[in-house]
Amino acid sequence: MLSLNILFPVFNEEKRLRKGIEVTCRYLEEHFQCPYLLTIIDNGSTDLTEEISHCLCTQYNYVRYIKTLEKGVGIAFRTGIETNSADIVGYMDIDLSTDLSHLSDMYEIFCKQPEVEIVNASRWNKKSDTRGRKWYRNFTSHGLVFVLKWAFGIKATDAICGFKFFRKETVEMLVKEAQPDNGWFYVIELLIRAERKNTLIYELPVHWVDDYNTTVHVKRLVVYYLKKIFHLKKVLRKEQNKYAA
Repeated sequence: MLSLNILFPVFNEEKRLRKGIEVTCRYLEEHFQCPYLLTIIDNGSTDLTEEISHCLCTQYNYVRYIKTLEKGVGIAFRTGIETNSADIVGYMDIDLSTDLSHLSDMYEIFCKQPEVEIVNASRWNKKSDTRGRKWYRNFTSHGLVFVLKWAFGIKATDAICGFKFFRKETVEMLVKEAQPDNGWFYVIELLIRAERKNTLIYELPVHWVDDYNTTVHVKRLVVYYLKKIFHLKKVLRKEQNKYAA
């Protein structure tokens, strides 16, 4: 029986944290028989996130809390992987935009298809049901995928959906190779590197509802992504030349 570790990177999430964890705990208790763990990874919160997290750890013996001094999903994810011992590990957004039923879908895929190394959720798969997403965020998301296809030839239809899970050994290998970026692009790089290795990735269509209270700054995010894309392209070119020499 495969064990599961769900990472929740959070930053100043005092308003959504308790509900997100409690709803997920109820789902797991009702639908999962395997060993599981929920890991809250606080990357630099200054609100009541830490206090609420400690309360949740007391309330549930399978919830743990880790705090990093640096901000960013990238550092949070790496920290989660470094401390992980479960067979399957991945991350979800604390707002639970991705329907929790897909946890069962994901787990079943890993159990029944041992050749699958990564389950990557996609809001843009033809079978997905995405609702409530504002037009400008749709524009930036599709634009990001277009640029990633141009720059790296990725096959994934969605690179940044907050629902990605990996087999332990696979993600540990990818983390060793990736650039130590602290932001969102870090998990995109993992996906890019996995595709370049011909790692078998299962694209999971999802039911996804936008969170209108998002704290994402779209313009700043676009600039960040473009810088990281061109930097990674240079890095991969150097790596390719090194191995070819």
